[in-house]
Amino acid sequence: MFQPCFDDVCNDAESYMNCFNVHCESVLDMVAPVKRKIVSSKNSQPWLNEEIASFRRSCRKVERLFKATNLEVHRLHLKEMILSLNEMIKQARSTYFANLVNSNKRNPKVVFDTIQKIVSPSSPSVPISTTDDCNKFLKYFVAKVEDIRQNVSPSNVSMTSMSSITCSWSLFPGVSMEDVMEILRKMKPSSCPFDVLPTSLLYKAIDVVAPHVVNLINVSLSTGLVPNFLKQAAISPILKKPNLDPAEPGNYRPISKLPFLSKVLEKVVAEQLIAYLDLNEMLDKFQSGFRKMHSTETALLKVSSDIQMAADSGQYSVLVLLDLSAAFDTVDHKLLLQRLNTDFGISGMVLEWFSSYLTNRTFSVCANNILSEATPLVYGVPQGSVLGPILFLLYISPIGKIIRHFKHVSYHLYADDIQLYISFKESELHKLSELMDCISSIKTWLSENCLQLNSEKTESLIIAPEQKIPFIKSHLGSLGPSVQSSIRNLGVWFDQSLSLDNHSRLLVKNCFYHLRNIAKLKPVLSGTDLELVIHAFISSRLDYCNSLFSCFNKNVLNRLQLVQNAAARLLTGSSRWSHITPVLSSLHWLPIKFRIDFKILVLTFRALHDQAPKYLCELLQTYSPGRSLRSSDQNLLMVPKTRFKTRGDVSFQAVAPKLWNALPLSLHVADTIDSFKKQLKTFLFNRAFS
Repeated sequence: MFQPCFDDVCNDAESYMNCFNVHCESVLDMVAPVKRKIVSSKNSQPWLNEEIASFRRSCRKVERLFKATNLEVHRLHLKEMILSLNEMIKQARSTYFANLVNSNKRNPKVVFDTIQKIVSPSSPSVPISTTDDCNKFLKYFVAKVEDIRQNVSPSNVSMTSMSSITCSWSLFPGVSMEDVMEILRKMKPSSCPFDVLPTSLLYKAIDVVAPHVVNLINVSLSTGLVPNFLKQAAISPILKKPNLDPAEPGNYRPISKLPFLSKVLEKVVAEQLIAYLDLNEMLDKFQSGFRKMHSTETALLKVSSDIQMAADSGQYSVLVLLDLSAAFDTVDHKLLLQRLNTDFGISGMVLEWFSSYLTNRTFSVCANNILSEATPLVYGVPQGSVLGPILFLLYISPIGKIIRHFKHVSYHLYADDIQLYISFKESELHKLSELMDCISSIKTWLSENCLQLNSEKTESLIIAPEQKIPFIKSHLGSLGPSVQSSIRNLGVWFDQSLSLDNHSRLLVKNCFYHLRNIAKLKPVLSGTDLELVIHAFISSRLDYCNSLFSCFNKNVLNRLQLVQNAAARLLTGSSRWSHITPVLSSLHWLPIKFRIDFKILVLTFRALHDQAPKYLCELLQTYSPGRSLRSSDQNLLMVPKTRFKTRGDVSFQAVAPKLWNALPLSLHVADTIDSFKKQLKTFLFNRAFS
């Protein structure tokens, strides 16, 4: 049925897109014509089916009969029917949520939202009920960006490259049907109010639709034009934190929902762009955001290891977290295109395509099925898009070059989060002025590039003995007021001793809070689904950045182990007085200490096989004995000399080699990461429970 003729528009991406949409609409009108339907605004209970409704009507009949006769036999009959009705509702509710959780195992957001509906049915929603409400949010988001633009001083000077470019990229290679099908298989189906063809239907008719999608992509790439239909976004306001006032637009983060075909096209371009950047090693080594093999965990592991080793050598450290205001939304399109050309060698048809991608974009605010008017997107790259984050990394790439001019200042970037840290001895406090000059240079560059440093959210941490902190703080000048006793760094709370004590306390508190809520779900979920929920809400929290937990002492590890024990008892229904070791063993759960070792060893294996960021690989050195020994061919690592158990001994540089060298040779020679993980899990499991 879907056999449109595109011969007349085969070289025009705009016309091709319009023709595609027209044919999709005509087919939909034939097989599924639009019907108007009145939808109740009440908070529905979707598990209440017709069988329950019929049984409830029967209950009402018996109730009326009992009220008319007041006979004991009718009262007992009514009581029996009410019990049966409640059991039916309970069973239907259980089945509904179990199916919902089970069908979205790979979609954590849906699982999380489902759990929230059960444990917090009155969670706050966006206060939008009319188009005017949507337009108010739209005006706020536009005004916020305009205010920032007025406070910065964009450079009018023609941009010159900060590095010598010896490579170039001017043409896109075409894509095949196999390329696009592989991308579609990996992508999560997402929908947008502007999609003509529902994504679920597109996947069902993929064999028919895919050839036209491939042609559309190739026409776009070969002509350097992105259809305007693919450049419209529906902004979904997402509350930044659950405890914030939902009536205040400033508490929302604008996330773009784009047409699904736009994401497919962007994914094709993104894969080619990343391949070009990786081949020529053009991305900053210390930029961990939105990059393969990089994560918040690898970034924090590098920073914490550096500071711990500095502390081991008797140095103090100052860590500064810089925050940018609406960074993605204030990117200047002209400056971005210039940077793509001068700093990354992108030219010709590829540069034309990116220019088309950035121009004539529009966005609307969409919430509660209400859509605002559309307005031009003059600045910024869309959050929620595939290309937006990558383009942002390229836009701020000069920051790394600026920081490297200050030889004593170290740094790490995660998207728009900038971490600066400097280590010094007590006699080297003059180095702090270098840190201040570095921050000043960054602030100037940001302003010249239409980005704004949020000074109110800039936080600093002094890692030093308690009695030394006031003295060091007095040398930080204007940075002094930003000094805190602990700061939240990419989801992990760093403190003045880098012991992560505050993080462990908050982690335990948070996990027990969620365990209490999950306990409410036990009656409505099967054992398999309950385990899935526990892993999503508890195990994921215990495992987040747990490669940093080597600094935890036995008391802290015991507190975390209590969380895992409670989760195991909840899942199995075990008594709180029963021995926990057999329970954990039956669930095949590694205890907390072994989970930490598992994560560190997996990262070590990846680093040794070039499957980790370069900055982690450089922390490990292969052991090379001075003369031929039996240990020469055992793939051992060099253990650095350290002085303190609570400093250097707990750094990744020291912990990873010790754990690695203690493994049997069969694990050292594993050829794939999957094989290594399987053998390592067995090895640690035997050590934990034998």
